[in-house]
Amino acid sequence: MNYSQALLSIGAVFLRPDEPFTWASGIKSPIYCDNRLILSAPEERCVVEQGLAEQVRAHFPDCEMLMGTATAGIAHAALVADILGLPMGYVRSSSKTHGRNNQIEGKMPEHAKVVVIEDLISTGGSCLEVVNALREAGAEVLGVISIFTYGLKRATEAFSEAKVPYFSLVCLDELVGDAVRYGYIREDQRGMVLDFRDSLNK
Repeated sequence: MNYSQALLSIGAVFLRPDEPFTWASGIKSPIYCDNRLILSAPEERCVVEQGLAEQVRAHFPDCEMLMGTATAGIAHAALVADILGLPMGYVRSSSKTHGRNNQIEGKMPEHAKVVVIEDLISTGGSCLEVVNALREAGAEVLGVISIFTYGLKRATEAFSEAKVPYFSLVCLDELVGDAVRYGYIREDQRGMVLDFRDSLNK
């Protein structure tokens, strides 16, 4: 089972070109991503979390700590940290309004070399907010590893401008190819999905 198969088989990435989903923004999309479903599927979860761990080892061997994005990246960061034997924490979208007013949870040493674990990269905006919070707290952010990316030009440009390397287990082009190969969509629907992504790149 490859990573695309793992996501497709449990509907974590779901393709419906003939009956598009409506995103919160109102955009009609032939694709819907819910990587939280990975947590409920032990076999696929093992494939994905081992894959994320391998990405960290391969691209960021000096990593000293993992940080998950709230909320979808938290569980994946915890599972991968367990595989790698690393400390882990997570970053809230904003500081708490009570207690110690933390935005970053977990004990992060100053100047720690951190890798951020994200479930999905679309435009990259929310993930880069996490990166900025960690940098402001004194961390050295080595990069970002995500489960899935749409491959939007806006994200590539944003990560490049922020000088943050990022890698994903699965990109849209690869997933759509496997979706055709394994019968999740028809060959004539491939272009509909990729055209949607390309329209967002204009």
